[in-house]
Amino acid sequence: MNDRQAESLRSIKDLVRERSIILKGADAISQHGFTQVPNAVLKSAAISPGAKLTYAMLLSYAWHEDFCFPGQERLAKDMGVSRRSTNTYIQELSSKKFLSIRRLGQGRTNIYELNLKLAKHRRQQKN
Repeated sequence: MNDRQAESLRSIKDLVRERSIILKGADAISQHGFTQVPNAVLKSAAISPGAKLTYAMLLSYAWHEDFCFPGQERLAKDMGVSRRSTNTYIQELSSKKFLSIRRLGQGRTNIYELNLKLAKHRRQQKN
């Protein structure tokens, strides 16, 4: 994702916050919101489908605050997988630099920082 695309995402986020975008025809599913996932993440051969879903879920939590700190139990429940699987996917995303983990200490939830500029960085490495 380039800087222009990132700015575009910020602009959409601000518009939604201001309620200047109205979603007409929202049904039981769409009325609870939706999440934009970068195509570079969706199409990446570097991570598993479970890691992609984890990234999308973290994006959905972070959408309104630019960061997120869900517990792994909550994340596992929302994804329909075990906590162990969730931890595996988070570690996979971290090892591939799709996210950074800030550990807050025993018994406290971690803060996950999603790296949205990863695709640009990888393209430069290939050239």
